[in-house]
Amino acid sequence: MSDGTFPPLRDELRGLEPYGAPQLDVPVQLNVNENPYGPSPMVVSEIAAAVAGVASSLNRYPDREFVELRSALAAYLSKDTPAGIGPEQVWAANGSNEVMLQLLQAFGGPGRTALSFAPTYSMYPEYARDTSTSWVEGRRDEDFTLDLDRARALVEEQRPSVVLLPSPNNPTGTALPPDAVGALCDAAGEGCLVVVDEAYGEFRRTGTPSALELLPRHRNLVVTRTMSKAFALAGGRLGYLAADPAICDAIRVVRLPYHLSAVTQAVALAALRHAPELLARVDELRAERDATVEWLRGQGLQVADSDANFALFGRFRDRRAVWQGLLDRGVLIREVGPDGWLRVSIGTGAEMTIFKRALVEVLETGDTGVTPVIGAETEVSRA
Repeated sequence: MSDGTFPPLRDELRGLEPYGAPQLDVPVQLNVNENPYGPSPMVVSEIAAAVAGVASSLNRYPDREFVELRSALAAYLSKDTPAGIGPEQVWAANGSNEVMLQLLQAFGGPGRTALSFAPTYSMYPEYARDTSTSWVEGRRDEDFTLDLDRARALVEEQRPSVVLLPSPNNPTGTALPPDAVGALCDAAGEGCLVVVDEAYGEFRRTGTPSALELLPRHRNLVVTRTMSKAFALAGGRLGYLAADPAICDAIRVVRLPYHLSAVTQAVALAALRHAPELLARVDELRAERDATVEWLRGQGLQVADSDANFALFGRFRDRRAVWQGLLDRGVLIREVGPDGWLRVSIGTGAEMTIFKRALVEVLETGDTGVTPVIGAETEVSRA
């Protein structure tokens, strides 16, 4: 006889909805920050050949240490730091989501705390929840930058085991200056990891350095990246990090056996061999982003400065009405971030033209729900 508790889910998970942006079949999809430009036929052919090359040995387990892939990732990351990156400093998993989860599995857990500053990536507290890690949120300023003094004070007060700092931040696009990262590494001490999430790092504006440059000075620093965004490999599911070799060794304790398939490794290696081609559209997307930010501001909207491939804009009395109005016109963006704000991924020039035309139509409806709130104080809440 059932007592009404089937399935016997953990109490703290009951009633929760799984994470996920809407997946809708609409003409213009600008909601999950994908690169709109897929691999060329030549790269597709190379990836197919790489997969075919490992297909005959799929009866065997893959290289558990994925040495070749780590070496290739290290070579790629070394372009962003004078000190260079060695393969022993690199770890990879199935998307940066799994990398983050492994970090919390290894360095979080019962009796430990993870900390970040809202608005920020909405999966962070879920990583903490899933690993029974306590979650603490500070707040960013109204312009979504980080008040370094308040941030440092919160770290010193809470003494977390992990600090999560996306740069550029999602959903705001805000990048962190290197001195802020270094100061928080010092405040945290070696009993705490400071994880700088550079999922959108390749899109940062000229002159914005990567936190990779700080690795030689801070043993407790971890910098994560993904091939899902700039590399146009969201379907490949490959995320990775650079850190002190001791941190990589510690993650091996919690990783699942053979967690990176031979197919995943082959696809990622093929993509890295064609990195210049796959990244060739990054400058174009940066220019489109900057033009979109300028255009949105020209419509009287507030827009956060962005170093990513998206723009956060608002504020609206009823952002759901704006989101729905765009969807009714075949344009899907993301209802995420602080109340009153929306996020649009940067698509092709043609897609952005359709988005702009649709947004103008929505704003011209005269509905008070979609009228921008001009000069209102920003309400910051968790994304």
